[in-house]
Amino acid sequence: MTSKTRVPGRPLLYTSYAKEMSLFNTTTKKVMIGLLLVIAALAPFVLLDQHLKLLSVACVTAIGAIGLGLITGYAGQVSLGHAFFIAIGAYTAAVISGNPEGRTLGLGVQEILVWLPAAGIAAALAGVVVAPLATRLRGLYLAIVTLGLVFIGEYVLREWSEVTGGAGIGRPAPVPALFGQRLDMTGAIFTRDQKLYWLMLVLLLLFALAARNLARSRVGRAFTAIRDRDIAAGVMGVNLARYKTIAFAVSSFYAGCAGALLYISSGFFVPDSFNLEMSVIYIAMVLVGGAGTISGAIMGAFFFFYLPTLTRQLPSDLISNTASDTPNIFQLQAVLYGALIIGFLIFEPRGLFGLWTRLRNYWKSWPFTY
Repeated sequence: MTSKTRVPGRPLLYTSYAKEMSLFNTTTKKVMIGLLLVIAALAPFVLLDQHLKLLSVACVTAIGAIGLGLITGYAGQVSLGHAFFIAIGAYTAAVISGNPEGRTLGLGVQEILVWLPAAGIAAALAGVVVAPLATRLRGLYLAIVTLGLVFIGEYVLREWSEVTGGAGIGRPAPVPALFGQRLDMTGAIFTRDQKLYWLMLVLLLLFALAARNLARSRVGRAFTAIRDRDIAAGVMGVNLARYKTIAFAVSSFYAGCAGALLYISSGFFVPDSFNLEMSVIYIAMVLVGGAGTISGAIMGAFFFFYLPTLTRQLPSDLISNTASDTPNIFQLQAVLYGALIIGFLIFEPRGLFGLWTRLRNYWKSWPFTY
């Protein structure tokens, strides 16, 4: 056997476990990732600010989808309460950065290096509190319990007007400032949307890299063992209570950070936003993108975020917003959400990542069929 870490002529056959588990184990991956990063970094010089604003929110949505993918796709714990943890992060950040003299509670600390970690930690602590339920429940029963968190959160947010501003009224989003410089102000060189886009892109890369490294670590392998068969994992020595708690804490941390960043572009949010629909859409992102993969969660987030934009581009003769007997654009989006989830679960359970894998394998094996 050759001493090289990869067998010549066999790009997917390795003789080194460390090489096989590395982040970029092929030259093609390194080139493609590098090219994608260059394109993403240069996008603000080509795209209009309105498109950059959409991309910024899509990057933040992807962070939340990665968090849900860690607990659902990797650890196998079905959670319908993602909106609850996103709300905790959003209001923690809003309170810390809010105006102390405003109508809602605020501490006036606008530094993103303060309120962003604080939002994630607050949501993670809530996840740790919920985690003991995961050691006693699983499957549908765990999903129902986490679903109850959403309804509890909706009631608390509507009534706690000192923090949320009240139902239908809302409060300003967190104010982003880095090293004392506010990023939501238009500068002499770069616009507000350009700066926010670069910030969200860098944060997405950091969160994705951290999640990928976690999945490759001992903790990630424990998650996978619990997902495949938790009883067998316990017999092999995996501490179920410990690793399920870690899964909930990490997932909630990602959700809290996503909630803290989600409404910066619009500058305003209301407590009615954190409802069951938000949790279901995040579940759909993970399933359609590809459960158990970081890339799949990102692809699913971008796909579902831009789906309403794509449906609005449909010809006007296909949809109608006035006729009572014709579905409007919002009804059409709901139908598409359901159809996509059903279609992917039946025909491609691995989601968009599975489609990409099929295309990649076809390209590698062409012109052969095997």
